[in-house]
Amino acid sequence: MKRKSGRAFDELRSIKLTKNYLKHADGSVLVEWGHNIVVCSATIDSKVPPFLEGKKKGWITAEYAMLPTSTHQRSERERKKMGGRTYEIQRLIGRSLRSIIDLKQIGERTVILDCDVIQADGGTRCASITGAYVALRLALMNKSIDLKALKDSVAGVSVGIVDGQVLLDLEYVEDSNASVDMNVIATPNGHLIEVAATGEEATFTQEELDQMLKIALLGIAKVVEIQQLSF
Repeated sequence: MKRKSGRAFDELRSIKLTKNYLKHADGSVLVEWGHNIVVCSATIDSKVPPFLEGKKKGWITAEYAMLPTSTHQRSERERKKMGGRTYEIQRLIGRSLRSIIDLKQIGERTVILDCDVIQADGGTRCASITGAYVALRLALMNKSIDLKALKDSVAGVSVGIVDGQVLLDLEYVEDSNASVDMNVIATPNGHLIEVAATGEEATFTQEELDQMLKIALLGIAKVVEIQQLSF
Protein backbone atom coordinates (compact mmCIF):
# COMPACT_ATOMS: atom_id res chain seq x y z
CA MET A 1 0.00 0.00 0.00
CA LYS A 2 1.05 3.60 -0.58
CA ARG A 3 1.27 5.63 2.61
CA LYS A 4 -0.31 9.07 2.66
CA SER A 5 3.03 10.55 3.71
CA GLY A 6 4.86 8.83 0.85
CA ARG A 7 7.10 6.95 3.29
CA ALA A 8 8.24 3.39 2.68
CA PHE A 9 6.65 0.73 4.88
CA ASP A 10 9.78 0.53 7.04
CA GLU A 11 10.64 4.26 7.05
CA LEU A 12 10.58 6.47 10.12
CA ARG A 13 9.10 9.94 10.15
CA SER A 14 11.58 12.79 10.43
CA ILE A 15 13.02 13.11 13.94
CA LYS A 16 14.68 16.23 15.33
CA LEU A 17 16.03 16.49 18.89
CA THR A 18 16.92 19.92 20.29
CA LYS A 19 18.89 19.51 23.51
CA ASN A 20 18.90 21.89 26.50
CA TYR A 21 15.57 23.30 25.37
CA LEU A 22 14.51 24.48 28.84
CA LYS A 23 16.58 26.92 30.89
CA HIS A 24 15.86 25.62 34.39
CA ALA A 25 15.80 21.83 33.91
CA ASP A 26 18.87 19.73 34.73
CA GLY A 27 18.46 18.15 31.31
CA SER A 28 15.88 18.75 28.58
CA VAL A 29 15.11 18.12 24.94
CA LEU A 30 12.46 19.15 22.43
CA VAL A 31 11.37 16.13 20.41
CA GLU A 32 9.90 16.79 16.97
CA TRP A 33 8.89 13.42 15.55
CA GLY A 34 6.79 13.83 12.46
CA HIS A 35 3.95 16.06 13.68
CA ASN A 36 4.48 15.01 17.30
CA ILE A 37 6.03 17.67 19.52
CA VAL A 38 7.07 16.63 23.04
CA VAL A 39 9.11 18.47 25.66
CA CYS A 40 11.08 16.08 27.88
CA SER A 41 12.96 17.27 30.95
CA ALA A 42 14.88 15.69 33.80
CA THR A 43 15.24 17.02 37.33
CA ILE A 44 17.64 15.44 39.82
CA ASP A 45 16.53 15.61 43.45
CA SER A 46 18.99 14.86 46.26
CA LYS A 47 16.65 12.49 48.08
CA VAL A 48 14.88 9.22 47.43
CA PRO A 49 11.41 7.83 48.21
CA PRO A 50 10.99 6.52 51.78
CA PHE A 51 11.23 2.88 50.68
CA LEU A 52 14.79 3.49 49.41
CA GLU A 53 16.16 5.56 52.29
CA GLY A 54 19.49 4.18 53.53
CA LYS A 55 19.79 1.63 50.71
CA LYS A 56 22.45 3.61 48.82
CA LYS A 57 20.63 3.55 45.51
CA GLY A 58 18.61 6.02 43.50
CA TRP A 59 15.28 6.05 41.73
CA ILE A 60 13.76 7.21 38.45
CA THR A 61 10.14 8.25 38.12
CA ALA A 62 8.17 9.94 35.36
CA GLU A 63 5.18 12.14 34.69
CA TYR A 64 3.39 12.38 31.34
CA ALA A 65 0.76 14.84 30.20
CA MET A 66 -0.92 16.03 27.03
CA LEU A 67 -1.87 19.66 26.51
CA PRO A 68 -5.63 20.14 26.02
CA THR A 69 -5.15 21.24 22.39
CA SER A 70 -2.48 18.67 21.51
CA THR A 71 -5.10 16.61 19.64
CA HIS A 72 -7.83 17.41 17.10
CA GLN A 73 -10.43 17.99 19.79
CA ARG A 74 -9.62 19.82 23.01
CA SER A 75 -9.45 17.54 26.04
CA GLU A 76 -9.86 18.47 29.70
CA ARG A 77 -6.78 18.84 31.87
CA GLU A 78 -6.31 15.94 34.29
CA ARG A 79 -6.41 18.10 37.41
CA LYS A 80 -8.43 15.95 39.78
CA LYS A 81 -8.03 12.41 38.54
CA MET A 82 -5.41 10.91 36.26
CA GLY A 83 -6.73 8.85 33.39
CA GLY A 84 -5.74 5.21 33.01
CA ARG A 85 -3.85 5.86 29.77
CA THR A 86 -1.77 8.63 31.36
CA TYR A 87 -0.95 6.48 34.38
CA GLU A 88 0.04 3.56 32.16
CA ILE A 89 2.32 5.69 29.97
CA GLN A 90 4.17 7.42 32.78
CA ARG A 91 4.80 4.10 34.50
CA LEU A 92 6.14 2.77 31.19
CA ILE A 93 8.49 5.75 30.84
CA GLY A 94 9.81 5.28 34.37
CA ARG A 95 10.48 1.56 34.12
CA SER A 96 11.97 1.91 30.62
CA LEU A 97 14.63 4.29 31.93
CA ARG A 98 15.21 2.31 35.14
CA SER A 99 15.96 -0.74 33.01
CA ILE A 100 19.07 0.83 31.45
CA ILE A 101 20.64 2.54 34.46
CA ASP A 102 22.55 1.28 37.50
CA LEU A 103 20.55 2.89 40.30
CA LYS A 104 23.39 2.31 42.78
CA GLN A 105 25.73 4.37 40.60
CA ILE A 106 23.60 7.53 40.88
CA GLY A 107 23.55 7.38 44.67
CA GLU A 108 20.61 8.42 46.82
CA ARG A 109 19.03 10.69 44.24
CA THR A 110 15.71 10.71 42.42
CA VAL A 111 15.51 11.60 38.74
CA ILE A 112 12.10 13.00 37.81
CA LEU A 113 11.31 12.83 34.10
CA ASP A 114 8.58 15.12 32.77
CA CYS A 115 7.19 14.43 29.30
CA ASP A 116 4.67 16.99 28.07
CA VAL A 117 3.00 16.52 24.70
CA ILE A 118 2.41 19.81 22.91
CA GLN A 119 1.14 18.22 19.71
CA ALA A 120 0.15 14.60 19.11
CA ASP A 121 0.04 12.55 15.93
CA GLY A 122 0.45 8.92 16.99
CA GLY A 123 3.32 7.37 18.94
CA THR A 124 3.65 9.95 21.74
CA ARG A 125 4.71 7.35 24.32
CA CYS A 126 7.56 6.22 22.06
CA ALA A 127 8.61 9.82 21.41
CA SER A 128 8.47 10.49 25.16
CA ILE A 129 10.69 7.54 26.08
CA THR A 130 13.14 8.45 23.33
CA GLY A 131 13.32 12.03 24.59
CA ALA A 132 13.39 11.03 28.25
CA TYR A 133 16.61 9.10 27.67
CA VAL A 134 18.25 12.16 26.13
CA ALA A 135 17.05 14.39 28.98
CA LEU A 136 18.31 11.87 31.56
CA ARG A 137 21.75 11.63 29.98
CA LEU A 138 22.06 15.41 29.74
CA ALA A 139 21.03 15.79 33.39
CA LEU A 140 23.70 13.33 34.51
CA MET A 141 26.28 15.20 32.45
CA ASN A 142 25.21 18.61 33.77
CA LYS A 143 25.30 17.36 37.37
CA SER A 144 28.72 15.70 36.84
CA ILE A 145 27.36 12.24 37.61
CA ASP A 146 29.44 9.47 36.04
CA LEU A 147 27.86 8.31 32.78
CA LYS A 148 29.00 4.78 33.63
CA ALA A 149 25.68 4.65 35.48
CA LEU A 150 24.03 4.27 32.07
CA LYS A 151 24.27 0.63 31.07
CA ASP A 152 22.67 1.20 27.66
CA SER A 153 20.42 3.53 25.68
CA VAL A 154 16.72 3.05 25.05
CA ALA A 155 14.15 4.18 22.51
CA GLY A 156 10.67 3.26 21.39
CA VAL A 157 8.80 2.94 18.12
CA SER A 158 5.34 1.93 16.98
CA VAL A 159 4.51 -0.61 14.33
CA GLY A 160 1.26 -2.07 13.10
CA ILE A 161 -0.73 -3.74 10.36
CA VAL A 162 -2.84 -1.45 8.18
CA ASP A 163 -4.80 -2.89 5.26
CA GLY A 164 -2.78 -6.09 5.54
CA GLN A 165 0.59 -4.32 5.38
CA VAL A 166 3.11 -4.07 8.22
CA LEU A 167 4.05 -0.41 8.71
CA LEU A 168 6.70 1.20 10.90
CA ASP A 169 6.11 4.35 12.97
CA LEU A 170 2.38 4.88 12.62
CA GLU A 171 1.00 8.39 12.43
CA TYR A 172 -2.47 9.01 13.82
CA VAL A 173 -4.43 8.33 10.63
CA GLU A 174 -2.65 4.98 10.28
CA ASP A 175 -2.87 4.12 13.97
CA SER A 176 -6.61 4.78 14.04
CA ASN A 177 -7.13 2.41 11.10
CA ALA A 178 -4.71 -0.33 12.15
CA SER A 179 -6.06 -3.84 12.60
CA VAL A 180 -3.01 -4.58 14.80
CA ASP A 181 -1.17 -1.99 16.88
CA MET A 182 2.16 -2.58 18.58
CA ASN A 183 4.65 -0.52 20.61
CA VAL A 184 8.20 -1.75 21.13
CA ILE A 185 10.65 -0.35 23.69
CA ALA A 186 14.16 -1.72 23.41
CA THR A 187 17.88 -1.07 23.45
CA PRO A 188 19.77 -0.69 20.14
CA ASN A 189 21.20 -4.20 20.38
CA GLY A 190 17.71 -5.69 20.52
CA HIS A 191 17.26 -6.23 24.25
CA LEU A 192 13.53 -5.82 24.81
CA ILE A 193 11.96 -3.80 27.60
CA GLU A 194 8.34 -3.86 26.50
CA VAL A 195 6.42 -5.32 23.59
CA ALA A 196 2.73 -4.42 23.62
CA ALA A 197 0.78 -5.80 20.67
CA THR A 198 -2.99 -5.69 20.34
CA GLY A 199 -5.36 -6.98 17.71
CA GLU A 200 -7.79 -4.08 17.36
CA GLU A 201 -10.09 -5.58 14.74
CA ALA A 202 -8.35 -8.84 13.85
CA THR A 203 -6.07 -11.57 15.09
CA PHE A 204 -2.45 -11.80 13.98
CA THR A 205 -0.08 -14.67 13.42
CA GLN A 206 3.28 -15.56 14.91
CA GLU A 207 4.82 -14.78 11.51
CA GLU A 208 3.27 -11.30 11.48
CA LEU A 209 4.42 -10.70 15.07
CA ASP A 210 7.98 -11.66 14.14
CA GLN A 211 7.86 -9.38 11.10
CA MET A 212 6.59 -6.43 13.15
CA LEU A 213 9.23 -7.00 15.81
CA LYS A 214 12.03 -7.24 13.25
CA ILE A 215 11.03 -3.96 11.59
CA ALA A 216 10.55 -2.26 14.96
CA LEU A 217 14.04 -3.21 16.18
CA LEU A 218 15.61 -1.91 12.98
CA GLY A 219 13.69 1.33 13.53
CA ILE A 220 14.86 1.61 17.13
CA ALA A 221 18.49 1.23 16.04
CA LYS A 222 17.99 4.22 13.72
CA VAL A 223 16.32 6.27 16.47
CA VAL A 224 19.25 5.58 18.81
CA GLU A 225 21.65 6.86 16.14
CA ILE A 226 19.70 10.14 16.15
CA GLN A 227 19.83 10.24 19.95
CA GLN A 228 23.59 9.86 19.95
CA LEU A 229 24.01 12.67 17.42
CA SER A 230 22.18 15.04 19.78
CA PHE A 231 24.90 14.95 22.46
